[in-house]
Amino acid sequence: MLKLLIVEDNLKLRTALKAGLEATGEVQVVYDCEKGGEALAYCLETSGASKDFRSPLDVILMDVHLAGEMHGIQTAVAIRREFPRMPVVFYSIQDDDAYYRDFRQSGILSHYAYVRKSNYLLPEMILPLLRDAVAGRSFIDPDIEARVQEVRQKDQHDPMALLEPNEQVVARLLAQGMTNEQIAAQLGFRDKRTISRVNGQIYAVWGLKDSPTDEKVARTRAALIVQTGQPLQWDEQGNPMTLDGQYISVIGNQSNDH
Repeated sequence: MLKLLIVEDNLKLRTALKAGLEATGEVQVVYDCEKGGEALAYCLETSGASKDFRSPLDVILMDVHLAGEMHGIQTAVAIRREFPRMPVVFYSIQDDDAYYRDFRQSGILSHYAYVRKSNYLLPEMILPLLRDAVAGRSFIDPDIEARVQEVRQKDQHDPMALLEPNEQVVARLLAQGMTNEQIAAQLGFRDKRTISRVNGQIYAVWGLKDSPTDEKVARTRAALIVQTGQPLQWDEQGNPMTLDGQYISVIGNQSNDH
């Protein structure tokens, strides 16, 4: 008997899924909820109540689009932080780049399935996915896999897509010429060193730490990447080029700031 958690923000669908899966005689729905935060809290509370801190679940069935602050991918990442490789079956009707990007960046490698909701709503179709996830196997709907790869290709040409949301905000303010103190004040940080750490992450992601350049040069180059909206590289003379080797013209002397 598989012990299942259902996370679905549509009450009618959640009720139908629970009834249908339990009717197979192979699933016991131990908890169901509409928000990722509720799912995480349940996992933490129930494991804390056990003597060996084990999860009471075998597998999670979760919609990607959820009510609340966390969507399904983010919820799975949060749960797996506490319960490594907790089996999860994702399903979604949403076709949003952000979900595919988060899935690709989540690092989920096994014990999962990711399918289109419209193709896998019947209990007899969901049950094999649950079994495979518990067994450590993985499955991704070919249409979803194609979209994940499409987003990956798109991100290679969009430097901002490689940054987390807070890093994107800092990068844009940096490109406006604001100092770390000014950025920290505008964003409400008490310690400007937080901005320095964020800057360092931005430089690392954009390859601006791969060559011996000082912080001033890295900052200037990061600003140029934001302004042009494309990944750039620099030749030995400090002239900016696109990744295919085409030189770009810039205002002022940014290209010679090396």
